[in-house]
Amino acid sequence: MPMTVATLILAGISLVLQNALMVRITQSASTVLIALVINSSVGLTALTLILISRNGLAGLAEIVGAFRPWALLPGLLGSFFVFAGILGYQRLGAAPTIAVLVASQLLAGLAFDATISGKVAGLSASQLFGAFLLVTGAMLVASRNT
Repeated sequence: MPMTVATLILAGISLVLQNALMVRITQSASTVLIALVINSSVGLTALTLILISRNGLAGLAEIVGAFRPWALLPGLLGSFFVFAGILGYQRLGAAPTIAVLVASQLLAGLAFDATISGKVAGLSASQLFGAFLLVTGAMLVASRNT
């Protein structure tokens, strides 16, 4: 568990750095799409090389076999998330963008977990209070720019 939490902390830090660097790319490009294409291309190349190094060309065959049309949605959603993050960093700054993203993710996560468990009314008072505090904090952080 501590390793998972440490990985999540590093991922959060990485996301801040990634978005800051992608904003910098957009400053020398005609559109934010340039930064998104570079980001996606590097990620796809790195992941493909890792897959091939671990599984050989059979890994590529497995990708083809596992593909379903709905499998395009995670990539589209991820690209939208990165796009929104860049837009937020450019227009609001890092802290307000992160605050709004984290608060919205928490609310969506609570709703998702409640739906999956079948206990929509099964959220604890501590979960609801924590969500209230996080959303309130996000509103306070984001309000400095409105």
